[in-house]
Order: sequence, then C-alpha cells, then structure tokens
Amino acid sequence: MSQALACVREAAKRNRNERFTALMHHVTPELLAWAFHQLKARAAPGVDGVTWEAYAGALDGNIGDLHRRVMRGGYRAKPSRRQYIPKADGRQRPLGIAALEDKIVQRALVEVLNAIYETDFLGFSYGFRPGRSQHDALDALAFGITRRAVNWVLDADIRAFFDSISHDWMMRFLEHRIGDNRVLRLIAKWLKAGVMEEGALTESMEGTPQGAVISPLLANIYLHYVYDLWADQWRKREATGEVIVVRYADDTIVGFERQADAERFLRDLRERLAKFGLALHPDKTRLIEFGRYAAQRRSARGEGKPETFDFLGFTHICGKAKEGGWFTLVRHTIAKRMRAKLVEIKEALNRMRHVPVPEQGRWLGQVVRGYLAYHAVPTNSRKITSFQYHVAWHWRRALSRRSQKGRVTWARMGRIAARWLPPARISHPWPQYRFLVKHPRWEPSALVAHARICPGGAG
Repeated sequence: MSQALACVREAAKRNRNERFTALMHHVTPELLAWAFHQLKARAAPGVDGVTWEAYAGALDGNIGDLHRRVMRGGYRAKPSRRQYIPKADGRQRPLGIAALEDKIVQRALVEVLNAIYETDFLGFSYGFRPGRSQHDALDALAFGITRRAVNWVLDADIRAFFDSISHDWMMRFLEHRIGDNRVLRLIAKWLKAGVMEEGALTESMEGTPQGAVISPLLANIYLHYVYDLWADQWRKREATGEVIVVRYADDTIVGFERQADAERFLRDLRERLAKFGLALHPDKTRLIEFGRYAAQRRSARGEGKPETFDFLGFTHICGKAKEGGWFTLVRHTIAKRMRAKLVEIKEALNRMRHVPVPEQGRWLGQVVRGYLAYHAVPTNSRKITSFQYHVAWHWRRALSRRSQKGRVTWARMGRIAARWLPPARISHPWPQYRFLVKHPRWEPSALVAHARICPGGAG
C-alpha cells in the first residue's frame, strides 16, 4: 500500500462517518500498471478480444492512454462476455468476463477502496478480503462451535445473491463513504454495462456480474450494510444467549446457544433481506440442532444422529474424540465435490492417455497437490486418502488402455504413484492452534462479543 493510501486508511479508521471526496487521483499510472500485472496472463479475453500478452506489448503507451481517458471521463465500460462453467451439481454457473481495461481499472480502484472499507468491515466477514482466506473462516467457525455455547446452527443461503443486488441501494451504500463523483460514476458504469451473449447485449438493471474484478468488493459492501451491521446489533440487543457469526461472501453460518434466539433471528433475517431485494433460498437454508450436546439430546428424544451442514467445501459433523469421548467437530470433504473432481480427473486422463507418463505425472501431481493443500485438514484423513486412491485407480485404468499389451499391475502402479503423487498427509493445524496464533487475545470466558476483542474470528 502506498503512503497516500495509508493516509486514507488512517483517516477512514479515525472517523467512520467521513466521506472521501477526492479519491480518483490515487488511480495513478503506476497503480494501473501494478493492477495489470496482478491479472492472470492466460485469462480469457473479454468482448474486445484483447489479451494480456497483446496489451503488454505496448504497456507504457497503453497504460498512459488508459489513465488519460479515466481522468478526463473518456473511459467507457464494456459489457462482460457471458461464459458458463459447470457446478458440482451438474448445473451451469454464469460468469461475466470483463474486457482487459475494465479489469485493470477495477483492480486499481479496488486497491483504493480497500483502504477505506477494510477499516469498516467486521471481524466475522472473511470472503475476498486481503489477508483472509477460506481456512481463516473455517478455523473461526470451528473454534466458535467448540469453545462457545453453540447448540443450534443456522446455515443461511441467499438466493441468487449476485444477480439480486439492487443498483439503487448499492449506490446509496457507497455514498455513505464515497463522495468522489468520478468514482461513483465509474462503478455505476460497470453495474449497468450489461452482458454480451452470442452477439446480443443484455442491459443490467440489477445485480453485479460474477467474475468481475470489483464484484467481490461490491458484494461485501452490500452485505456489510444489509447483513453484517444488522446481525451484530441483533445479537447485542435481541439475543438472550451466545451468538457467533461467520460469513464468507454470501454464505453465512450463525451459531446460537438457545433455540428461541435462532428461530427469532431467522424470522427477522428474512424480513431484513426482503427490504433490500434479497431472499433466503428455501431449500438451502436450514436451522439444525448442532454442538456438543446435540447427540445426547437427540438420543434422549429417540431421534437419530445430529444433522450435518456444509460450508466452504466441508461437511461439518458432530463427532467424538477417540480418547476420552468428548465432543469434537469433524470436517469431511463434501462427497459430491470430491466425486465431481474425480470425474474431471478421469476425463482429463482419458484425453491424455497417450501422453508420456512423466508428463501425465507432473500434471496429476500438481492437481493432487493443490487438492491436498485445501482439503488436508485434521479429521479428514480418510477422505483425502480415499481421494488419492481413486486418482491412482483412474490413472491405472487410463494407462492400461494405452495398448493391447495388458493391464498395468497394482505393484507397478504403486511405484508410479509414489514417484509422481504427493502423499496424502494432514498439512493443516488444528483450528484452535492457528486461530489462537492469529488472535491471542481471545478469552474463552469473555462475555464481550468476540469481534470487539480481536480483529477477526467468529464474531
């Protein structure tokens, strides 16, 4: 962060109500060039067809021209190019691929706006924020469930969130902090730029395209005003027991000590979202009994095991430690996601069947290494071991079909897998260890809300 943006950050921190009327001058040629280098060089081009490599060929001149147009008001936002990517459930997720110059300006403006909004966002907000990851959110949730009085969990899913964002409300929220009309006009241009699909332009009356560089920040700003501030005030004023909140983008998990609080929160949340054009997904939003006493209480009522919930790629399960039998939170890779990944690998190996084994091994090693980097968490060893076994099984099958000489034996396959595939080992620490390192001032007995004790965590 530049010294000038550091000053903006300090000013934003000192006065949470200050409106910044002069921000555009922070979008310098140097910042635009930095933003360009932050983009993926091999990303698909937008509607203008301009690639990263082509733009880099005359970078200084292109950046200078772009800066002049942005400063003089001659810059025009282009519509996003519609592309669909498959989801784990078989459906297609629409993405908007912005033109290269739109990505550059958006990335630069995100850097400027982060200096303001990172001082405003609450500790339980994790999605798409500098220095915060999915595992930070997972650790905060695990720590909150195991160390706080959580007996009920609300798994809330906002239906079609990115497509339902109100442009009018979005601009009103921005105007609370941003008084620079040039910045506001830029954001309005991007919101209304529309989508190009098969040569037809569709204007955007609401929503922000998934895939745009600035969309995650705008989504966080929208939910900050619609949800975060409201939820924080609700638990302080309305809750009769403990309440923890963890939000990653539009996915939020809320833990409650008391069922009555959980039911009132869910009812009030529906009313709150409706005021801003949002709604909870009726099939994906669930309130379940969960926590250290859930199994015992359900057993006393003659009911089955506690229900589970999914969050950020993991199924969260009420379990027991092997030694002592006390409550532990078990996290397993979501089964359908693992199956989808294995199908993807199987299809790729079939296409690469006649590629030399070392080349296959290098590619497959990278894939497995990336998968384990995310999923190798404590209590998930059985799942990652199963994943690696099935990868080797699909690889053996693909190699056996290379010729008519016979199938590859498991003994040979074991040697090949040992040469190219990383071992399936747990690489992440237990949540409480990593969490306490980052937030050492957390006190289990504190009655003050967590977000007011340290800068992050399960608020």
